[in-house]
Amino acid sequence: MDPLSLKKLNAARAARRAIALVTDLGDGRDRIVEEGNQVAGDLGAALEKAFRTGKSGVIEAEGREFFVNIHLPPPRLVVIGAVHISQAMAPMAKLAGYDIEIIDPRTAFATPERFEGVQLDAEWPEEVLKARPLDAYCALCAVTHDPKIDDYPLKAALEAKCFYVGALGSRKTHGKRVERLLAEGVPQDAIDRIAAPIGLDIGASSPAEIAVAVLAQVIQAFRKREIATRMAAV
Repeated sequence: MDPLSLKKLNAARAARRAIALVTDLGDGRDRIVEEGNQVAGDLGAALEKAFRTGKSGVIEAEGREFFVNIHLPPPRLVVIGAVHISQAMAPMAKLAGYDIEIIDPRTAFATPERFEGVQLDAEWPEEVLKARPLDAYCALCAVTHDPKIDDYPLKAALEAKCFYVGALGSRKTHGKRVERLLAEGVPQDAIDRIAAPIGLDIGASSPAEIAVAVLAQVIQAFRKREIATRMAAV
């Protein structure tokens, strides 16, 4: 591998940016392509698919063969609210390959006994997210029903362009949420990205069923996220 390519690869991985090492199998030369860089033609289309699936492999484009080694940041699922839905979602998210963490300043709910083996922060979301900011490879689920806890992380998730932002609550509750976010200066088109009511419509009623619906919607959003790879590679 070219030392410059290795340097770029390590820097991107440290910054939680998706990156591909593209090696021309004909001449052995390699180059780095970050998600969001534009690559024209069949190679660009193949890279777009590879970034979405996270699968490395040999691809044919423009009459040549390339080996594409994809490096995606581990998707991070941040749940605001140490509630029954969160308890059910935590083990399922781990099985699906998500790094999950629960944030809730209410210490009566955020206890290690209720969330054994899970990253748990019994602090205000403002403090946690300043220390560990959200990014495009994060999903945020706000499930406390408490605006004092949910509103800040929802705004932060929209600003960070998280691939998924969802909030628990009825349409009436969400209508009031929209009014508060607009008052905070959040654009309407950004607010429209919030999945509310949260989760796929599968008729879920119990906390465990709602957790399934939410996680399924998170996975759907991750696999169908928009990816632009049509500029020149770096």
